[in-house]
Amino acid sequence: MELAEYADYAVRLINTEDPAKGKDALTTVEVVRELFGPAQQMARRATDADVTRFRSVRTRLRAVFSAAEAGDRTASVDLLNALLLEFPVSPQISGHDYLDDEGRPDWHMHLADHSSNATTGYAAICAMGLAFHLAKYGPGRFGLCQAPPCRNAYLDTTTNRSRRYCSDRCATRTNVAAHRARRRLVEQEAAGQV
Repeated sequence: MELAEYADYAVRLINTEDPAKGKDALTTVEVVRELFGPAQQMARRATDADVTRFRSVRTRLRAVFSAAEAGDRTASVDLLNALLLEFPVSPQISGHDYLDDEGRPDWHMHLADHSSNATTGYAAICAMGLAFHLAKYGPGRFGLCQAPPCRNAYLDTTTNRSRRYCSDRCATRTNVAAHRARRRLVEQEAAGQV
């Protein structure tokens, strides 16, 4: 796995909460385990105590995105650096996927898991993934969805820095609403109501 792909772990965690609607999907240890995706070894260590700890990390990760969205890049970097200091990682080379008949492995980097609990391991990979994303694209590429009331996090990897929505669904919903509003305005103007 590319180290920058670990940033998706942060987005998944942040998006377990919908602050505008007061909804929180992070309610059970099973939900915590699902966040790990294919990293099942770390997921097995999750306990009920991790639910509360994951919520705390989620709040801090959302703050990184909020600062970036507000244009406070220094605060975004400082918040992320604080997470990196609190949740250090150990990178290691792995080669478990083979490319040819000679058995030459596809060497790549993984983050070694030496954490004391599931939360520290997950937080470490989130922070490191976001750090790689930030180093490659800058903190301005951390976004919160602009489709009201959605505030899901996303990572902008577009070449023209144009992403504003967390999903095609939110983009379509916003564009349809804007189109309908423009159409109503034209109809009202034609009827002499404006």
